[in-house]
Amino acid sequence: MGKNTLIAENLCEVMTVFSHALADNKEALNRLNVYPVPDGDTGTNMSLTLSSVVSRLDELREQDLGLEMESVCKAISQGSLMGARGNSGVILSQLLRGFTDTIRTSYEIGPEQIAQALVRASESAYEAVLRPVEGTILTVANGAGEGAKQSSESGGDLEAVVNSALSQAKIALENTPKLLPVLAKAGVVDAGGSGYVLFLHALANVVSGVPVPKSAQMNDAASQMAGPIDISTPPTFHDDCSSADNIADLRYEVMYMLEASDELIGGFKELWGSLGDSIVVVGGDGLWNCHIHTDDVGGAIEAALDVGRPRQIRVTDLIDQVGKIEEIEEERWVREGASVSYETHSFQEGTKVGDKGPLTAVVCVANGDGIRRIFSSLGVHAIINGGQSMNPSTQDVLDAIEKVPASQVLVLPNNSNIVPVANQASQLSSKEVVVLPTRSIPQAFEALMIYDPDASVQTNFKAMEEILDSAIFGEVTRAVRDADTEIGKVLAGQWIGLDSKGIRVVRDELALASCSLLDLLVDESAEVVTIIEGDGSSTADTRHITVWLSDNRPDAEIEIHHGGQPLYPYLFGIG
Repeated sequence: MGKNTLIAENLCEVMTVFSHALADNKEALNRLNVYPVPDGDTGTNMSLTLSSVVSRLDELREQDLGLEMESVCKAISQGSLMGARGNSGVILSQLLRGFTDTIRTSYEIGPEQIAQALVRASESAYEAVLRPVEGTILTVANGAGEGAKQSSESGGDLEAVVNSALSQAKIALENTPKLLPVLAKAGVVDAGGSGYVLFLHALANVVSGVPVPKSAQMNDAASQMAGPIDISTPPTFHDDCSSADNIADLRYEVMYMLEASDELIGGFKELWGSLGDSIVVVGGDGLWNCHIHTDDVGGAIEAALDVGRPRQIRVTDLIDQVGKIEEIEEERWVREGASVSYETHSFQEGTKVGDKGPLTAVVCVANGDGIRRIFSSLGVHAIINGGQSMNPSTQDVLDAIEKVPASQVLVLPNNSNIVPVANQASQLSSKEVVVLPTRSIPQAFEALMIYDPDASVQTNFKAMEEILDSAIFGEVTRAVRDADTEIGKVLAGQWIGLDSKGIRVVRDELALASCSLLDLLVDESAEVVTIIEGDGSSTADTRHITVWLSDNRPDAEIEIHHGGQPLYPYLFGIG
C-alpha cells in the first residue's frame, strides 16, 4: 500500500478482515432480532455471503496469475452475488457490486476513488430495492457515502476519507430506530446496518490499523441497545429495506437465482411489484439474485419462468419462522448444502433385484440421526436433510422425487416452511406427486404407520390426511434473550414450551417446562403421547416426564424415540 492508496492485494485484505469480523460478530448481529429464540438471521447470512467472496479470492490466488484490480473486483462482485443469503446478504452483495464497479479499472485507489466507490455502493443498493425504506442498511450506506464524499471534497487523505465514512455510518446507525418504528419498539438498531459498519471498520483497519470490534464489544453494545423485547404480537422483521408496514402481513420469503436477459428485468420487477414487498433484484450480465416477501409463491416463481430460468429456489414461511431456533444447524446446512440420503428400503422387503418396486414411494425432510433411522424403518425411500429454518430448495426436493424407484411419490415436508417448496417441486416433476402437508416429525411418524407402498399415492394421501387433522404437537427449547410475552417475562436461559400458537410455558427447569407444556396439550381423550428426545435431553428428565404422564394422563400410551435433533431436547406428538 502506498502512503495514500490501496492496491488489489489490499482490497483482498479488506475482504478477509471483513469476513473475519462478521464471523466473530455474527451472534451479536443475530441478537438484534425481536424474538427470544436463536435463529440464523442477519449476522449468519452476511457472514456466509462474505465466506463466498473469500472463497472466490482464494481461487484467484491459486491461479497464481498475479492479483489485478479487475479480477479482484470481479471475484468480489460474483462471489457476493452467488453466495448471498437472506435479504441482508442480497443487499450486501449489491453494495459490494457498486463499490467494486467504481474502482475495477484502477491500479491504485486513492481518497477520491474510495469516496466515489462508497457513494456508488449506496446508490446501487437503493436502485436494487423496489420500495426503499429509511432506518435500514440503506440509511447507513448513505451516511458512509456522504461522509466519504465530504472528506474527499475537503482534501482529506485516504485515512481521513475512510474514517469520515465510518464515523458518519455509525451516526446513521444510531439514528435507525428514529426512522423505523419497529426498531424503536424492539430497542435495537438495524442489524444489516450494523453489519455494513463492520465493512467500514475492515476498510479502516487495512488503511490505518484501526481495530475491528470484537464479539465481546458488539455483544455489550447489543445488550445495551436491546432491553426486554415486547413480543406480545408477532414481530415485524426489520432486516428488510422495503415497506415496513406490510412486511409482517406477507407470509413467504422467496429467493432464487435468475438467468435472464438484462433488458427483461425491468418488466420482471414491475410484475413482482404487484405480488409482494421487500423486493430486491441484484446482478447483471444475465444473472440475477432475486428476493421477495409474498403470499403468492407460485406467482413469484412463474414470473421468472416468463423471462428466463430460475434456479436454487428457496422458500421460507416468515410467520412460522417465529419460534424456530435453528441458527447453528441452519448455518451448517447452508454451508454444506442439503444432502439427500437414499435409504436401503427402496424396495419392499422380500423382493429380489429386478422385481417391481413400490407403486408409491415416500420422500421426507428430516434432521437428526435417530429421526432419519426411524423414517427409514417406516419405509421412507429418500430423506432430505433439513427442517426448521433449514429449508431445502425446490431443486433438492425435485431431485429426490425423480430418483426414488416409483412413478407415484408422496412427499412429507414435516415443517410448514417447507410445504410451499414441496408443492412447487411436485408441479415440476413428470411423476404423479402429492404433498402431505405434515408440520412436525411426530405427525409424520403417525401418518407413516398406515403407509401402504402397494396403494396409489392418492389412496395413501386420503388415509394419512385424516390423521393430520387430529394430530397435536409441541416442542421445548431454551430462550436466548430476555423478552416480555403474553404469558409473562422470559429470561435468557429459561426453558420455553411452544406449540403452533407460539410460546405457551416458561420455566427454569427443562423437565418442568416439558410437563407444563404437556399439561396444556394432552387432554383426557389422548390415546398416545410420542416423546422424541433430542440434544440436551437426559434419562432423568425423560423419566420425570413419563412419570408425570403416568400420574396425570394414565390412559395415554407413551412412546419414546431418540431423534437426535439439535436444539430441541424434546418434541411431542399427541394423537
